[in-house]
Amino acid sequence: MSTVAVLGAGKIGEALLSGLLHSGRSADELLFTERHPDRAAELTERYGVAGVEVTEAAKRADVLVVAVKPQDIDPVLDELAPLVGPDSLVVSMCAGLPTSLYERRLPEGTPVVRVMPNTPMLVNEAMSAISPGRHATDRHVRVVEELLSAVGKVVVVPESQQDAVTALSGSGPAYFFYLVEAMIDAGILLGLPRAVAEQLIVQSAVGAAKMLAESSQHPVLLREAVTSPAGTTINGIRELEKHGVRAAMLDAIEAARDRSVELGKAHED
Repeated sequence: MSTVAVLGAGKIGEALLSGLLHSGRSADELLFTERHPDRAAELTERYGVAGVEVTEAAKRADVLVVAVKPQDIDPVLDELAPLVGPDSLVVSMCAGLPTSLYERRLPEGTPVVRVMPNTPMLVNEAMSAISPGRHATDRHVRVVEELLSAVGKVVVVPESQQDAVTALSGSGPAYFFYLVEAMIDAGILLGLPRAVAEQLIVQSAVGAAKMLAESSQHPVLLREAVTSPAGTTINGIRELEKHGVRAAMLDAIEAARDRSVELGKAHED
């Protein structure tokens, strides 16, 4: 499969284009769609990739990566339906939308692979989970794995787990940003300049993430290594437990999962 078209060149769509180019793919093998002409011209100038209409993308591309907002999916599918089929590969990056929606709206036999990426794709550190639809083969899965490996790590999961993935890793960066924001505010409360508090917390987050990624130890053991008896950290942990931070995180991720389910149901017949 030689030509890839990204339908919807928002932040995630642009990040994928950038990652594919940096991985060695030629700009001539890529296309994108963008409904705002100024934005399209900007991306073409930046990357050398042609901006086209959805219908042209469907005619020219072997792989169509749908990266529009879930609420904008209907007109895109209407345009794709007459032009795609078993020889195309449709890759959905739309949160909450099941492969069955595409299979129902597109010609019989059209292979669809569902993907839940996240915004660290912007720095080539995405975590993407992929699930094949009824007509997608192992070959189609390998194609999508190769594409997304250019911008981070990839895991294959059953589609029944995609709503949970959306809540966990899809929304996950926002939870980390929220926590970092709160910790910076705490540093300011304790008298540190904002710039110093931000540097302290951001680098601590980077270091902690690297330890998690490179260590074979469970997060509990890594936390315990920082938590001395009667020390400062255990007093802070006690307050987190007292205020139910762990329970709040569980509730937040469950609520995000429920919203992902709702997005899928909104497009059921």
